[in-house]
Amino acid sequence: MMKKKSISSSKASLVLFLCQMISALDVPLDLSQPPTITQQSPKDYIVDPRENIVIQCEAKGKPPPSFSWTRNGTHFDIDKDAQVTMKPNSGTLVINIMNGGKAEAYEGVYQCTARNERGAAISNNIVIRPSRSPLWTKEKLEPNQVREGDSLVLHCRPPVGLPPPIIFWMDNAFQRLPQSERVSQGLNGDLYFSNVQPEDTREDYICYARFNHTQTIQQKQPISVKVFSTKPVTERQPILLTPTGSTSTKVELRGNVLLLECIAAGLPTPVIRWIKEGGELPANRTFFENFKKTLKIIDVSEADSGNYKCIARNILGSAHHVISVTVKAAPYWITAPRNLVLSPGEDGTLICRANGNPKPNISWLANGVPIAIAPEDPSRKVDGDTIIFSHVQERSSAVYQCNASNEYGYLLANAFVNILAEPPRILTPANKLYQVIADSPALLDCAYFGSPKPEIEWFKGVKGSILRGNEYIFHDNGTLEIPVAQKDSAGTYTCVARNELGKIQNEVQLEVKDPTMIIKQPEYKVIQRYGQVSFECIIKHDSTLLPTVTWLKDNDELPDDERFLIGKDNLTIMNVTDKDDGTYTCIVNTTLDSVSASAVLTVVAAPPTPAIIYARPNPPFDLELTGQLERSVELSWIPGDENNSPITNFVIEYEDGLHEPGVWHYQTEVPGTQTTIQLKLSPYVNYSFRVIAVNEIGRSQPSEPSEQYLTKSANPDENPSNVQGIGSEPDNLVITWESLKGFQSNGPGLQYKVSWRQKDVDDEWTSVIVANVSKYIVSGTPTFVPYEIKVQALNDLGYAPEPSEVIGHSGEDLPMVAPGNVQVHVINSTLAKVHWDPVPLKTVRGHLQGYKVYYWKVQSLSRRSKRHVEKKILTFRGNKTFGMLPGLEPYSSYKLNVRVVNGKGEGPASPDKVFKTPEGVPSSPSFLKITNPTLNSLTLEWGLPTHPNGVLTSYILKFQPINNTHELGPLVEIRIPANESSLILKNLNYSTRYKFYFNAQTSVGSGSQITEEAVTIMDEAGILRPAVGAGKGYSETLFATSPVMHTVRPTFYKVQPLYPRIRNVTTAAAETYANISWEYEGPDHVNFYVEYGVAGSKEDWKKEIVNGSRSFFVLKGLTPGTAYKVRVGAEGLSGFRSSEDVFETGPAMASRQVDIATQGWFIGLMCAVALLILILLIVCFIRRNKGGKYPVKEKEDAHADPEIQPMKEDDGTFGEYSDAEDHKPLKKGSRTPSDRTVKKEDSDDSLVDYGEGVNGQFNEDGSFIGQYSGKKEKEPAEGNESSEAPSPVNAMNSFV
Repeated sequence: MMKKKSISSSKASLVLFLCQMISALDVPLDLSQPPTITQQSPKDYIVDPRENIVIQCEAKGKPPPSFSWTRNGTHFDIDKDAQVTMKPNSGTLVINIMNGGKAEAYEGVYQCTARNERGAAISNNIVIRPSRSPLWTKEKLEPNQVREGDSLVLHCRPPVGLPPPIIFWMDNAFQRLPQSERVSQGLNGDLYFSNVQPEDTREDYICYARFNHTQTIQQKQPISVKVFSTKPVTERQPILLTPTGSTSTKVELRGNVLLLECIAAGLPTPVIRWIKEGGELPANRTFFENFKKTLKIIDVSEADSGNYKCIARNILGSAHHVISVTVKAAPYWITAPRNLVLSPGEDGTLICRANGNPKPNISWLANGVPIAIAPEDPSRKVDGDTIIFSHVQERSSAVYQCNASNEYGYLLANAFVNILAEPPRILTPANKLYQVIADSPALLDCAYFGSPKPEIEWFKGVKGSILRGNEYIFHDNGTLEIPVAQKDSAGTYTCVARNELGKIQNEVQLEVKDPTMIIKQPEYKVIQRYGQVSFECIIKHDSTLLPTVTWLKDNDELPDDERFLIGKDNLTIMNVTDKDDGTYTCIVNTTLDSVSASAVLTVVAAPPTPAIIYARPNPPFDLELTGQLERSVELSWIPGDENNSPITNFVIEYEDGLHEPGVWHYQTEVPGTQTTIQLKLSPYVNYSFRVIAVNEIGRSQPSEPSEQYLTKSANPDENPSNVQGIGSEPDNLVITWESLKGFQSNGPGLQYKVSWRQKDVDDEWTSVIVANVSKYIVSGTPTFVPYEIKVQALNDLGYAPEPSEVIGHSGEDLPMVAPGNVQVHVINSTLAKVHWDPVPLKTVRGHLQGYKVYYWKVQSLSRRSKRHVEKKILTFRGNKTFGMLPGLEPYSSYKLNVRVVNGKGEGPASPDKVFKTPEGVPSSPSFLKITNPTLNSLTLEWGLPTHPNGVLTSYILKFQPINNTHELGPLVEIRIPANESSLILKNLNYSTRYKFYFNAQTSVGSGSQITEEAVTIMDEAGILRPAVGAGKGYSETLFATSPVMHTVRPTFYKVQPLYPRIRNVTTAAAETYANISWEYEGPDHVNFYVEYGVAGSKEDWKKEIVNGSRSFFVLKGLTPGTAYKVRVGAEGLSGFRSSEDVFETGPAMASRQVDIATQGWFIGLMCAVALLILILLIVCFIRRNKGGKYPVKEKEDAHADPEIQPMKEDDGTFGEYSDAEDHKPLKKGSRTPSDRTVKKEDSDDSLVDYGEGVNGQFNEDGSFIGQYSGKKEKEPAEGNESSEAPSPVNAMNSFV
């Protein structure tokens, strides 16, 4: 449980030094030099319109530069604008807005020029724009009424600000609205509900826009959402709310953050998953946000281009969307130009290299003027991205600007050429003192300047010899690096700088300090509650360094509690409580290094009664080393107390005090019965050993270290591993290896002998000895040739065994030639085979990775219309010379080319090859509509196939009748010319369902078919029926379509009808019961039954037997506000039944009365209705006295059927009806057409006259109690309101 860390400050110094090496050396400011821009405002500068505008431009130079500005490309005269001032000795502009100026008046593009006698430097184009935070536009927001389970999008549509605002949703109490997988905010600020729940009902959905630049927040008007419940709630498979469609595209710039979003609707709430087609999502740069609805990839590069697919899935299915991402790139530096200091007569170059996508254009300017029109300089020559200087003179001093630009941005860099003749000078202070910890790197500075560039030499001591050898590293900026400083490395070092104009030297001092160590570390403690515990932390340090000791608890400061007592070498905790449980760390800091050690404190309750304590063993002690040999030693020890748990094994660890002091490594382990072991050793290691005992409870604290044993030095036993040779540029070979560990060196002075020679060439080995590094670069090699490579370790005592050779290659370059003789063989309408000749291997100039085939569709031969070209790429690995192109579109023209690929990239493309695919079978027609049904005809309309895949020759129509058991009648086939788009089928049987199969044809064959079903309308009275039992009855409920007139060429076909059948199943529902009625055609004396159940439920159907052969039935005991399914069947006729019908009972009456009974308008309305009912009752009473009873009622009385009785008055129905004008009985065979109309001469007494439809209602005796309405289907209910229109009877029931 104990941890120890050591951090040397010299490592931080090394990192800082390496960063300083990257930047160019500065010219001292007392020497003449052109201007250098040191500070400027950002390119896109958005300012606060309420504050003064400060446009920065600072520069240095000798003589000090003067400044000028341009605005929108023309000179900006600041003296003529009282609101604009320039800071003294600076180019920074201050535009006074707070005293009357308007920020909008100063929008524009600004550029600063700093100029002196040696040249002119320019700033970037600085675009000044004031921030904007406009108000929300006024809009009328309608309340959102949504059914439970449906999806919903609340639009934010914030005002367009600069910069764009941050969007968030809150309520009236300024509390953020909770978000989840079901409810979340999109990237555009809209609030998406995958499915709404009753708890989403609220009136304060408020979208806020925060404009950070101006510190303002704008608020949208509150949005109201009301969720009404329907039972059951229908589950739905996912659909994508955003983005829409199946595919989309997105362009992002290199280095930016890529955000892709998919939000789906569905119930249950869909789960989103992301994949990259043909690849993996980039590791360490991919993040998922917004409950995995947003894919975030940071620091994108061109390699991140591709197709990203989001998949939304729930238990019912899935939906997906593919986003094609293209990564472009604004220009970025490969090599930025750097300041150049030359002496008269010297040569030099300025290099400006940038990359981007598209590749940027490089242009040069001299002193802010395009170089083409700048004053000529005979020493200057421009070669693309390089300016070459030859035999420069003092007048050649200037500032050059390199501009790299493409459509996504630009880069501008200033680099001066300064012609000076100066003797050397050393900029590092004299006698500077450097202090380092032993065995860490030491960096001694010798910053210098001179022109020509001086040469640097280092000496140790005042009169010492020049420093050479692999134990030192000499850096270009003059710094001397000692990789591993030892005690004997301390002393005085002298740096000498000389050039042709003079010589100068400087001395610095190096002190090497002993490392800080914790020799007695805090140990794991178990303490009883309210006890006292102490942690030790005894340190050893260099006597010249002042250490500070800090204690932490759980990596945080100690509690401010007087129970914690910090001593010189310990931490004591008095009166321990449970909250003191944790990890305690002792940290020791000096100015040069830091070490730490940790231990865990476990607080336990005091046992109520004495018990056997099982604990970790005590550490072993009295460690002794005997039998010391060069490569082995014997270690023995005495075990500590095992604390009632037997010791199972001992773990032996070692410390290398020479290479890694303070770090303990695992050596081996032995059984718990063994207390001595012979240990194998390595040369040149200063060993210390310690032993840890282990039992079932855990590990003991380590023993005290043994005495140290330094083994003798020896030659290295092994050579570096993982030797590789891979070129990074076309003209180099980078040799890398894994360095030996410290104890593997076997002696001081570890170095490496790197050898190489070109393979298959009679050449000698070239060797170089390098310091303890892991890389060496061979320059000036031919492009991509094999090399034999070997790396051998050596130290001061000699070499390691001869290493094995490995084969590497110098750097690759792009292939030179394209594949030839490209041929295409079209196999079928969707597949082609492409052949090519392989390129000569010498022209590949790299590892042949394969060939890429680029192919794209030029146009469709059937439509003759071009479209956006989307190139597809297929890669064929290795030296393959053919490949298959799948997924082609039939009857189309394609182009392709082939390119060879190596490790560097792609070679040139072969000439485009054109090929065409033959015709294929077409897709299904885009639609098939069946309209205008009559007694014996149907009208068919269709659309062209979406993909003809050739020239259409005809259409094929097949159709056949279907009966109620889904048996199919004879199939009829009709061929239709390709130029037709509609057809009338006549001489069909009335009231018959037909199934149609429709497809298109090309010369190749028939395409996929589209199917549809339709029914001719019912027959009118007077048409003879076939004999009883002539076939099986139909069971479908008819539908009607709106009539549409077409002028078409008729086709005639005759089909016989089938009987018996049940049709026109209609329902009229109240709160707790429903009237079911139907029409039947077929044999007499049939027994009917009604089956019903809750819609969407998997429970068995409930069955009710109908008494007698009536064609109506009343279902009682239903639940209010519930959707039911119902069907009617007949017994004894092969068990056929009708199709299902769905109805919904009305909501409970009490809820309506609670809502409106106390409203004044409702009371007035009810009074009016009551008066109207009174008048109607008087009229009915008069008419009743004139006539007799309905024959239907007399017949029912005669049969005395106990079920056919008038409903009671408290049911809200009348017992009987009479009519004085017509006593004709209803015709048994009368039927109602599908458009709900009845001819008067056919039936003057039909129940249709009284509103036979879904809103009509019947009592068990068949008496009518519904409203006078002709509606065909019930309107959906909203909220708690009834779906029925007011009727006299219903109004009376409600009123009473």
